[in-house]
Amino acid sequence: MTIVSVIRLPSLSLYVHIPWCVKKCLYCDFNSHPLRSDVSPKDYTDTLIRDLEQHLDQIKDREIKTIFFGGGTPSVFDPDLIGMVIDYVKGNCSVGADAEITLEANPGASDRVKFEGYRRVGVNRLSIGVQTTNDQLLEKLGRVHSSAEAIGAISDAKSIFDNINIDLMFALPGQQLGELKTDLSRVLEFAPEHISIYQLTIEPNTWFFRYPPKLPDDDLASEMQFEIESVVHEHGYAQYEVSAFAKPGRQCSHNTNYWEFGDYLGIGAGAHSKITTSQSVTRIVKHKQPKRYMEAIGVGAGIYSNQIVASESLPFEFFMNALRLNAGVPRGLFEKRTALPIDLVNSKLMVLERRGLMDLSDGFICTTPLGMRFLNEVLQEFL
Repeated sequence: MTIVSVIRLPSLSLYVHIPWCVKKCLYCDFNSHPLRSDVSPKDYTDTLIRDLEQHLDQIKDREIKTIFFGGGTPSVFDPDLIGMVIDYVKGNCSVGADAEITLEANPGASDRVKFEGYRRVGVNRLSIGVQTTNDQLLEKLGRVHSSAEAIGAISDAKSIFDNINIDLMFALPGQQLGELKTDLSRVLEFAPEHISIYQLTIEPNTWFFRYPPKLPDDDLASEMQFEIESVVHEHGYAQYEVSAFAKPGRQCSHNTNYWEFGDYLGIGAGAHSKITTSQSVTRIVKHKQPKRYMEAIGVGAGIYSNQIVASESLPFEFFMNALRLNAGVPRGLFEKRTALPIDLVNSKLMVLERRGLMDLSDGFICTTPLGMRFLNEVLQEFL
C-alpha cells in the first residue's frame, strides 16, 4: 500500500486507568476489580508515575492536550493521590495551559468533600456515572448508589465544577419509556454541560452475559433513542457523536481526540495507547491484572504488547473512530492521520454515498442519519 507522505503528528492525550471500584456492576466488561483491603492506592499511584516516566522520551516535545482519569472508579482514590499524578505530569511534560482534565466519579464512591478535593488538585471536568435515577433499575444493574445519592452528587458537582458530564444508560432490564423520560427530566433540571447516553449491550465476561436479563425489544429501544434525541435537543444540546450530547462549546475534548484518530498515551493496568511517529502508528497495551502490572512496571517491563498498525488496517481504524462523529471529518484528515491517499478509499466512499449511507459534500466525510443507524455495516466496507 502506497504511503504518500510522512504522517503529521496529531494531538496527544493522556489516559490514566484506575482499575478499582466499590463493586463490579453486572453489565461491566471493563478492566475493573473490587477494591480490597490489601490494595495500596499509594503504591498504585507511585506505579502510575513510574509508568509515565518510562514513556517520557517517547512523548518529549509533544504537548498533552487532555488528561482523563478513567476506570474502574477513579473516585475511590483520595484527591491527593490524583493530585500526585497531575503534578508529576505538569512537572515533567508539556501540558496545554487550558488542558481539559477529567475524572470519572460514581455517587457511591464519592462525596462533596472529595469533589472539592479533586477541583483543588487540578481536575476541571467531572464525569458522574449516574446511569439511571430509578432505584429499582439501579439495583438490577448492580450499582452501589441510590437515586437520592445520584441526584445529590450532581447537585454537589454543579456547585463545584463549571464543566460536568452525566452518564446515563437506556434500554435497561424491564425499563419503560416513562422511566427513561423521568431520568432525562431529573438530570436535565441541573443543565449539565454534557450528557453521555448509552444503550445497554450485553458483553462477554459479564454477569449479564452468563445470566441474560430481559431487555426492551428493538422497537421500544428505538422509541427510547428517539425520545432522548428529541428531549435533549429541546434543552439546547447538540448530538455530536453516537452517544454524546453537549451544550455549545462543551464537547469532550479528550474523547473527540480519540474520534479524530488522535494520539493517546495510556498508563495504568490494561491501559491502551496509540502513538504516532512520522512513519507509523503503534498500539501499546499494558499488563491487565493490577498486581502483574505493578510488578512489571517495577522492572521496566510494563508493556504487554507493542504493535505497529499495518497500513492496510489504517483505513478501517481511522473510519471506525471518525464516523462516530455526526459532523464527520474533513477529507484531508484521512491523509494527515494515515499518510495514505484518499483515492485509496474514494470508490468505497462513493458506493456508500449512492446507498444513502454517506454524505461527501462540502469537503467532509460523514455518515447520514441512516448510515449512523447502520454504522457497523458502513464500517464493513473498510475491512
